[in-house]
Amino acid sequence: MAPTSGPAAGGTTVTLTGTGLATAGSVRFGATPAASFTVVSDTHITAVAPAGTGTVPVTVTTLGGTSNGISYTYSAAPTLSGVSPNQGPTSGGNTVTLTGANFTGATAVTFGATPATFFTVVSPTQITAVVPAATAGPVGVTVTTPGGTSTLQSAYFYVSTPVLTGVAPTSGPLSGGNTVTLTGVHLIEATAVLFGTNAASAFTVISDTQITAVVPAGAAGLAGVTVSTAGGTSNAVSYTYLPAPAVTTLIPSQGPTSGGITLTLTGTNLAQATTVLVGGAPAGFTVVSDSHIVVDALPGAAGTVNVTVTTPGGTSAPKTYTRVGSPGI
Repeated sequence: MAPTSGPAAGGTTVTLTGTGLATAGSVRFGATPAASFTVVSDTHITAVAPAGTGTVPVTVTTLGGTSNGISYTYSAAPTLSGVSPNQGPTSGGNTVTLTGANFTGATAVTFGATPATFFTVVSPTQITAVVPAATAGPVGVTVTTPGGTSTLQSAYFYVSTPVLTGVAPTSGPLSGGNTVTLTGVHLIEATAVLFGTNAASAFTVISDTQITAVVPAGAAGLAGVTVSTAGGTSNAVSYTYLPAPAVTTLIPSQGPTSGGITLTLTGTNLAQATTVLVGGAPAGFTVVSDSHIVVDALPGAAGTVNVTVTTPGGTSAPKTYTRVGSPGI
């Protein structure tokens, strides 16, 4: 007999094989007559199972008597109540756990119309399934058993892989602590932001296209910035960790109170200078190289003032410049 099981509601067509079946007058599932049956030959009968419960003997009665019984099992319909996690990448390949009841003998698990890549019935209340690939959006999840099917609508959400297009500013100090803005698409459900292998100190999802992140400390040089969501990990955009600038010499170290001269600063990590302060006031400057900057000396009262250089990597230790008043006789 095949199949040997079906739903409690009946309606399953089973094929009985044997001998001496040609004059069959009835087919019973336990004490209940088949909903209908057809004698195909002396060795084959097809019968539609009636509603029932449990395991019952199937018998055939002919003019010669009643046959032995073959066991047929009524299976309760499955009930799917949950999917965890309930979202993942459009590429699939992740494993989810389905919870519910009456999963024994499950023959299929589908996500939308697509069969699971693989599934295992762990117990009557649990199935693990490998999610197939699909387009972004919600799908229903269906479990099929000999007892029927159960579908949980919009139970699983396919999430697009995040894509980064930029980071601003593109550089900052080794100590971190500064805030950058990441732009791209599919960022709304970000679970992590990494600078290389270091997690952002904090981040805030502004929208599906923008995240602000507090940069962690890092080593000098380039670091790839990535965003992870349930849809996967984005491409990397470049962020540069810059050492703080250092000024080693300032020539000349003194000049007139009227200004009008230029100062040459030498040091390291000066190429990305954004501000040069002379006595606390911004001065005009020209970056000659990573080790040289030419600065306009500002006018001011006689005395000593500090000169500092600021880059995205920080602010240099001050160098002293002395304004000297005009001589008088």
